[in-house]
Amino acid sequence: MRQPDDEVDLIIDAWSRRLPDVDLTPLDVMSRLRRASNRLGRLRASAFGGAGLAAWEFDVLAALARAETPHELSPAQLIDATMIGSAAMTNRLDNLSRRGFIERRPHPRDGRSVLVRLTAEGAEHVDDAMTRLASREAEELRSLSPDEKATLARLLRHLTDPR
Repeated sequence: MRQPDDEVDLIIDAWSRRLPDVDLTPLDVMSRLRRASNRLGRLRASAFGGAGLAAWEFDVLAALARAETPHELSPAQLIDATMIGSAAMTNRLDNLSRRGFIERRPHPRDGRSVLVRLTAEGAEHVDDAMTRLASREAEELRSLSPDEKATLARLLRHLTDPR
């Protein structure tokens, strides 16, 4: 059974009339991914906000939470994990430290460096944010069967694989 046209279908139809010789089939996927990404961004911001965090705070705290106990990493490791620059990371660490979500301590093997550790308060906030996020994302995907979710994840992996 054919689904009714959505906004993406209407956009593609309009462009097809304007540019009849251009293959617009990639827009069928990519425009929907863009819309899904925008929706996911709003969903995540809401989930993180409900836990008292901004998205950037969640990113740093989540990297620390995933680290081996005692949940500490060097700033360079955090930069790699979050894919942001060193100046931005310094600013983020300063802010998280002021909020009591992280603490810095001297690196035991490198006196010029520090290790960043997740505090109990930071762990509480990031765990709350992840719990809220998982619940909201599950709700968003409720209309898909387990097989459809697995197929979608497998197909999306092709678009996120850097090879």
